[in-house]
Amino acid sequence: MQCLLWRTNMAALGRGATFLRLLRSNAQVLCRRSKPAGRALARWRSVVTSVAAVTGGLCAVPFTQVPSLTHESLIRRAASLVTDSSNTFLSQTTLALLDAITEYSKAVHTLIALQKRYLASLGNLSQTEEESIWQVMIGQRAEVSDRQEECKRFEAVWTSALHLCSTAAEAAYTSGAEHASITMQSNIEVARSQVEEARKSSRDADKKLAEAKALEIQASAQRAAALEKSEDDVPEAYLRED
Repeated sequence: MQCLLWRTNMAALGRGATFLRLLRSNAQVLCRRSKPAGRALARWRSVVTSVAAVTGGLCAVPFTQVPSLTHESLIRRAASLVTDSSNTFLSQTTLALLDAITEYSKAVHTLIALQKRYLASLGNLSQTEEESIWQVMIGQRAEVSDRQEECKRFEAVWTSALHLCSTAAEAAYTSGAEHASITMQSNIEVARSQVEEARKSSRDADKKLAEAKALEIQASAQRAAALEKSEDDVPEAYLRED
């Protein structure tokens, strides 16, 4: 870019010098003519002065200056890049953790709803319907367990992201990139606030899960009693061996 500007300025200087030489030659020719040509010479001189001003303006075009790439400036730029990438990491892990907590809470509430429906309908369902609901509850219990493990895994990653961001913010401040450090600290506080708010629903889901386990024990006991009763109701003739 600097080379291109230099070539442009030099070309303009060359054209201006050539034009000046041409004007001066014409002016000398006019001087050798009659006196009435004096007025024309004055006009030519004014033109020469104007052109000189223009070419002088061209000569005054400054060259583009390359910013000084000192060690300090390079370190500040690198620190800003580190905070940007760390912030992306924190944002992604925060979103993943929030989604995991939400899905865990939904899974727990669904399990409790199924258990309550099962207990309320017990005795009014056919054996096929009862077995179908029971299998759905087994699948939902597995879903709750998977979601709970997912929350633990994402929370561990999120904690690592927090530690990384804190280190990046400190490094940015030490290197002189105060703005990047302040921005990073602000993002850390926002992430902590969001996760803490989501943890309230997670703690509520944990309490509901304890309730779900109690309902599961009750449902298992009633199911065992219903199966035992159904076996007792079978006529003796069906129980005899052929």
